[in-house]
Amino acid sequence: FGTVHVLKPETPWGSAKLDRAFASADEYWFEIADLNDVAGAVPIFQAKGVSPDRPLSTLLTAEELADLDAAARQVGSTGAALDPLRPWFAALQLAIASITKAGYLPQNGGDQVLHARAAATGKPIKGFETMSQQIGFIADMSEEAQLAMLRSGLKEFDQAPVVMTRMVGAWSTGDVDGVDALIGREMKDQSPEMYEVMLTRRNADWTQQILTLLEGSGTAFISVGAGHLAGADSLQTMLAKRGVKVEEVRD
Repeated sequence: FGTVHVLKPETPWGSAKLDRAFASADEYWFEIADLNDVAGAVPIFQAKGVSPDRPLSTLLTAEELADLDAAARQVGSTGAALDPLRPWFAALQLAIASITKAGYLPQNGGDQVLHARAAATGKPIKGFETMSQQIGFIADMSEEAQLAMLRSGLKEFDQAPVVMTRMVGAWSTGDVDGVDALIGREMKDQSPEMYEVMLTRRNADWTQQILTLLEGSGTAFISVGAGHLAGADSLQTMLAKRGVKVEEVRD
């Protein structure tokens, strides 16, 4: 099942078919097993999130710095406050703050809702990766890719809530190509490296884990971000190439 990580509280989603599939599972798989493992990510932020000896003011143009400050002020911060951050961390903070301000919250997203439902069953909950690994993927990108991420975020900052609305619309209607256009292809246009790191490599790793899972018995319900299930390098495409029969299920 493909989720959107953050949603507005009034966004309807789910179905009887989804509920039946969920209830029939013996175990549940998510991108991350422990969504509350913030402490595990703190060392990553401390070690790889700041770079006072190479601040953003030495990496961005005067115009980009003005855009950074303007965007930061819209979410209660300043360009000066973000200056010591590495580009990926500044980009992430601005993106999260922007969509949060627009009403898109993780507690309404598919991950947290389904995770809570899974926890209530008492059945095993497993993850493809840890919180620190997931953040580390972004933090370990080249500076060039990080700057591409930040520059794209600044350029599209004012439109971020609109783009998010379009993405939720595509997801809600099962428009897989629309999801790919707004996530996968958009990311690839921003930075091929970021696309490789955040989608292709992770999907390849998850594919191997799923293949191992399929060697066992029982039924697993897998829930990951919808972007991983769209496009030429989607999880189901990789599984199909490894001989797994994949069937799309719609209501």
